[in-house]
Amino acid sequence: MLRRELEYFFGAVRFFTRLPVPGWVGHSAEALNRSARYFPAVGLLVGSIGALVFLGAMQLWPQPVAVLLSMAATIYATGAFHEDGLSDTVDGLGGGWEKLRILEIMKDSRVGSYGVVAMVLALLGKFTLLSALDATLVPYALLAGHALSRFCATVLLAAMDYVREDLLAKAKPLATRLSMAEMALAAGFALAALALLPLEKAIAGGALAAAATLWLAAKFRRWLGGYTGDCLGAVQQASEIAFYLGVLVHLPTAVSG
Repeated sequence: MLRRELEYFFGAVRFFTRLPVPGWVGHSAEALNRSARYFPAVGLLVGSIGALVFLGAMQLWPQPVAVLLSMAATIYATGAFHEDGLSDTVDGLGGGWEKLRILEIMKDSRVGSYGVVAMVLALLGKFTLLSALDATLVPYALLAGHALSRFCATVLLAAMDYVREDLLAKAKPLATRLSMAEMALAAGFALAALALLPLEKAIAGGALAAAATLWLAAKFRRWLGGYTGDCLGAVQQASEIAFYLGVLVHLPTAVSG
């Protein structure tokens, strides 16, 4: 039982990152389907890498430099997997006007102007928001942001239909519905990370991440009738940025008469 769950977890690590996994971990479509429950756990792992690099870099450089190095570390760990999905999704939705054309653009390995703009804005957005955040909160925000955003993508995977049938699609092995128990496990990883933050910041960040997910889900349903692997990457990126935006919110204080 434990070995099987470890195999599912390491399967998720292998699929969603470029990190090494033990040699005994097998590979099958069924195992990869089951590994979707550990998508937020992979986020915790990637967020931990970012947090550790940030903490180390803060001993030598100002916060913006530490944030930049932290972002570089997480992108290196994932191979820009989700950033690529965001770029392809925005290219497709920006350049296509019907389902088949959108899917064709998303499948194209070339990056268009819409995708470039989305990538630049996403990277600048994360850099700006994390640089503006209190340095003591950044490691916890990274952990929660990476875990929660991947849970948002897991919700999309569980709630919507997969719309591409070709063998080259990124999320083909993950085109499955998760059980309630699997979703509860995935949610547990995200909630554990959120618990590290002050309650009001966790709530604000979670609310904006949920709003970004619902907004994108509505677009995907309207234009595609479901999701593709690139859509999952777009949700991860958008909800991560929205989460940091929520954590940074400064609520106005009441002025006493």
